[in-house]
Amino acid sequence: MWMRLLLSLCLLLLTQMAPAASPYPPLQDLVDKAKPNSTLVPPPGTYSGPVTLDFPLTIDGQGKVTVDGGGKGSVIYIDTDGASIRGMHLTNSGESHNDIDAGIQVRGNFNIIKDNVIFNCLFGVDIQESNNNIVRRNRISSKDLDLGVRGDSVRLWYSFNNKITDNVIRNSRDMVVWYSANNTIARNDSRGGRYSLHFMYSRYNDVDSNHYEHNSVGVFLMYSDSVKVHDNYIAYANGPTGMGVGFKETSDVEIANNQILYCATGLYIDVSPYDPETTNRIHDNTIAFTSIAIDFLNDWKGNVFERNYFKGNQVQVSVAGGGTASRNTWKGNYWDDYQGFDLDGNGTGDTPYELYNYADRIWMDVPSARFFKGTPVMAVLDFLERLAPFSDPVMLVRDEQPLMSAQDRIDMAANAHE
Repeated sequence: MWMRLLLSLCLLLLTQMAPAASPYPPLQDLVDKAKPNSTLVPPPGTYSGPVTLDFPLTIDGQGKVTVDGGGKGSVIYIDTDGASIRGMHLTNSGESHNDIDAGIQVRGNFNIIKDNVIFNCLFGVDIQESNNNIVRRNRISSKDLDLGVRGDSVRLWYSFNNKITDNVIRNSRDMVVWYSANNTIARNDSRGGRYSLHFMYSRYNDVDSNHYEHNSVGVFLMYSDSVKVHDNYIAYANGPTGMGVGFKETSDVEIANNQILYCATGLYIDVSPYDPETTNRIHDNTIAFTSIAIDFLNDWKGNVFERNYFKGNQVQVSVAGGGTASRNTWKGNYWDDYQGFDLDGNGTGDTPYELYNYADRIWMDVPSARFFKGTPVMAVLDFLERLAPFSDPVMLVRDEQPLMSAQDRIDMAANAHE
């Protein structure tokens, strides 16, 4: 009797410990029956994952197929070249950051991931040591977790010549590019995350025509040289660390034709360019309605600012800890606080634009005074300092040829968020 009771208890315990069977048929069975280089169109419905694809195959869900990962691991593993996943709904990955539980993990070349909906997956698409892949027109969102513990929408690690384009990303953590080169990140729409795009030790990448809004940071480049960031819309990057574009020890970058609006900081520059033989070229950008348009960590040089449009910023240029930004090149920019004239009608001011560090900029030298930035007490100090200077103000910026008008660009900046 006791033996029978003990056996019943053991069986009950084993039943409770065993994973619950999925209510959905496994998609892997259909994959295993498919022929290499063929197209598999599963019947509409929901299937269980995970799915491992180790031979070239196109899986086309036609928008009618859902794969449920069961809350463990990644939903689809691509371990081959030349596969295609399209028109699928992928959901319910695991929650392991160590294992990078994702909607799709890619370990191969020349694969195509397009027109999928990846939701309730910790990471979206993880690409490691894989080249020439395409991730296009997917809708990606992470799990409903605190921002810092969500996964990344797309993650590239030591991968080259990939194209990440036309994706819609909501409420993921970051898009990250590590140790990767010659990738194109274009026309993506990312909102509600932390870093819209974060580079680490990655060179020769192209960032083109993306829409980044209501993320903590737009684009950040760390130790990532020769990157082009152009024609992007970056707005509402606010909060204590909010910035449109930031670079740390990064050289030979081009920041051009971007709209950077309503951010805490427009551009943040930390020891860049790091290579003294190079320059960073920052031109034709609209930087408007920010708290600080250009924020230098320290007195650095090697950046060239040309034909940029500064409008409605609380502070045009700041240098933390004192110093000056005048060792950089400033030429032909539009400054809405320029007080000169254009008597010869050539479109540029007759006198240089000069920005000085008066007493109201004490918050640059004393971090704790930043709390008072923009307050009446700082305005009074500024008025008294300009009326009767008790010390020589430091010139932060000198632009020899300031533009007098930039109405077309200003109108575009003001209306771009509508």
